[in-house]
Amino acid sequence: METNKAKASISFFLLMMLLISSCSAFNITKLLEKEDDFSNFNQQLSQTKIADQINKRSTITVLAVDNSAIGGLGDDSSVTKAIMSVHVILDYYDKEKLTKHAKTNKSAMLTTLYQTSGLAKNQQGFLRVAADDGEITFGSASKGGQMNSKLVKSVTAQPFNISVLQVSSIIEVPDINANPSPEKAPAPKRGKPPSSSDDADSPSDDDADSPSDDTADSPGDDSDSEAPSPSKHHTPPKPKDDTSDSPSSSPAPAPGKSDARATAAEMGVGVVAMGLVSVLVAFF
Repeated sequence: METNKAKASISFFLLMMLLISSCSAFNITKLLEKEDDFSNFNQQLSQTKIADQINKRSTITVLAVDNSAIGGLGDDSSVTKAIMSVHVILDYYDKEKLTKHAKTNKSAMLTTLYQTSGLAKNQQGFLRVAADDGEITFGSASKGGQMNSKLVKSVTAQPFNISVLQVSSIIEVPDINANPSPEKAPAPKRGKPPSSSDDADSPSDDDADSPSDDTADSPGDDSDSEAPSPSKHHTPPKPKDDTSDSPSSSPAPAPGKSDARATAAEMGVGVVAMGLVSVLVAFF
């Protein structure tokens, strides 16, 4: 009885988790497939793999342009991917939330997917948003960015997970480049070659000096004294036989009967344990 209750509880828990995950999951490609006016934008999301990154997020806002305003992306695929990622905001914003955010913060900035790429520089991964006379405008937070894109309407949304908003034009980002060239390391400084005059210098007078009188002097009177007689030579001890230090060449003793019995006992215990496990599995 208790086993059935436990199984029922686990099944209910798994069902709830499945329902929660299905409610929060979304697919930007399928959402935009229902909107014919955004087919080109949807195609760019798929080709640049930005759609895959969007679908992995739990809260996201996409600033989409229709087919008439998709121009201006350029022919470089890396730059196209960078520009597309700037149109993905890493939070959920509908028109009401966006308007409130812009009005309460005059210098409101939004973090985009491009900021997570590690390629953004000079605030290229951020957008500015402003609300004026009922209009909401977007522009790059990078130096020289223009507030040139206006909010048109809400396209589709799954509240608090994904929001797709239409903007009037592609948001321009100054000097954006998805693959910036690495800074060149400074060339190593070459040492100054020695001048020929240094090589030709004659040795100093100190080097040319003759040996001092002390070294040239003959041995003193002490040299006339007899030198000590050498000590008597002793016969060195005979070295020990090397064979005594070398390991024995005899083979290791074979295991006795007690070791064989211990091994057999361990195997018997293992068989019994496996039998008990099999019985328990069959019982439950």
